Amino acid sequence: MKALITGASSGIGKDMAIILANKGYELVLVARDEKKLEEVKNELSQITKVEIISKDLSDEENCKEIYKEVENVDLLINNAGFGDCGNFTKTSLEKEINMIKTNIIAYHILTKLYLIDMKAKNEGKILNVASIAGFMPGPLMATYYATKNYVVKLSEAIREELKKEKSKVQISILCPGPVKTNFNKVANVKFNLREADSKKVAKYAIKELEKGKFYIVPGLDVKIAKIGAKIIPTSIMQKFAYMAQKRKLGD
Repeated sequence: MKALITGASSGIGKDMAIILANKGYELVLVARDEKKLEEVKNELSQITKVEIISKDLSDEENCKEIYKEVENVDLLINNAGFGDCGNFTKTSLEKEINMIKTNIIAYHILTKLYLIDMKAKNEGKILNVASIAGFMPGPLMATYYATKNYVVKLSEAIREELKKEKSKVQISILCPGPVKTNFNKVANVKFNLREADSKKVAKYAIKELEKGKFYIVPGLDVKIAKIGAKIIPTSIMQKFAYMAQKRKLGD
């Protein structure tokens, strides 16, 4: 079996790579930081076959090149992504465009291309790493929340199509809350809430993926937040979200 993981040089991506290596998967690990990828490869090469690809996924041609280079993928994990925090009129437009390209367009391209192959074989799994943010409005993190909402809704739609076609291909979404990774540094935030351990999140994600679960939501508090996002009116949710983001900024 072969797994392709984006954003695999650190955090949840790296932790899932370690778990899958120990389960016997061959790995193709993708990230921008070649040095960190080499470190992960050196760590896991004694366990399984590891190939690394250093590419910036905000370039859509790089995404297409990855597909051309890597065939016969049994598990695709779209994990690469980043966020930013601040008032929409004050945050960097360039950073947000790169975020949209990485968090949305890269997911879209890789999901579509590998899903076509998986459907032809009638087997395979795709795990799209979303966020609890994908179910909520996100004032002061507007672009990030919107990108995760895209991932959630795209994946939900694909799941229904696969069901109607009685396909054996599985798609799932991982929707964690705050996780202790490099995300916070890139997003310029400091969470006031308890941050989950990325190793535990990765372990839970793979366990639930293997059970065939679609919504993979680690942690009771995050499960409650997902339910709240369904039943609490958006006008109220966005007020709570604004206050939460404002505390992260320290304003």
